[in-house]
Amino acid sequence: MGRTKYIFNETTQTYEPVKRSAAQHFFRLFLFMVSSVAVATLIFVFSITFFESPKEKIMERELSQYKLQFQIMNNRLDQMQALLDELSDKDDNIYRVIFEAEPIPKSIRKAGYGGADRYAKLEGYENSMLLKQTAEKLDKIASQIYVQSKSFEDVYKLAREKEKMLRSIPGIQPVKITDLKRISSYFGWRIDPIYKIKKYHSGIDFSSPKGSPVFATGDGVVKKIRHSRRGYGNTITIDHGYGYKTFYAHLSKIKVKRGQKIKRGETIGLIGNTGKSTAPHLHYEIIKNGRKINPIYYFFNDLSPAQFDEMLELSKIPNQSLD
Repeated sequence: MGRTKYIFNETTQTYEPVKRSAAQHFFRLFLFMVSSVAVATLIFVFSITFFESPKEKIMERELSQYKLQFQIMNNRLDQMQALLDELSDKDDNIYRVIFEAEPIPKSIRKAGYGGADRYAKLEGYENSMLLKQTAEKLDKIASQIYVQSKSFEDVYKLAREKEKMLRSIPGIQPVKITDLKRISSYFGWRIDPIYKIKKYHSGIDFSSPKGSPVFATGDGVVKKIRHSRRGYGNTITIDHGYGYKTFYAHLSKIKVKRGQKIKRGETIGLIGNTGKSTAPHLHYEIIKNGRKINPIYYFFNDLSPAQFDEMLELSKIPNQSLD
């Protein structure tokens, strides 16, 4: 019950209770309610500004845990990336080298995944950068794993074909040791026997008696046969697959036909002196992926290490070719 206020009446010289109208009572009640609401609002704003609610504390702990887990995931993704880079390096420099396969270009291995708008949905959050970095790492690793898995499929196929590949790659001398008088000219710059000028000799000349057998140095298919009195004279080109071809020139006789399948060691022709040749010999070339390479490194089935070292030293001495 509210307290009664009194006022002194000078006429009657007595204290009389103050009487308020209904409007005054309503106004006082209104002021009380407004002030109560204002105070309550101030207390609420102060509390939410400087104090956390139990629910907010729970959410804050969850958010901190999410950040920690994202950092752990990023560290693990970095470890996975390092492992994947190591696998890629071994794949290019060991596995694919063993099977004579070209390495995968870095532009393919490191190819992007998706476009610039792929991560737009992750924008606008407090931790958008962390989310985008994690998503980008995941996509990059997923793309590289796909490329690597395809590469291993290729290497697996090459491994299954290894025996066939080893039979196909040129690996013997095209002339018998017993028929070979000498290697008269090696791969590289040599003196032309007719024009007496330096010319690049793209093969090896095996000097042997006319009519000596010439052998295919690896399994393959006869790709081309040419009969001529000029240049390299009568020639045979064999396609061995795996990027390899061999070329045999100055033959006196050709014993195979175009399109015929050939086995390593099979006689394909006879030593001759046809075309631009100064003595009976076989001009022999190896072509890999369209480029002529030094055949001296492909006699591994016929030479001992000592013989190979001797031949390698002889190949460095300038001399005159026979064609």
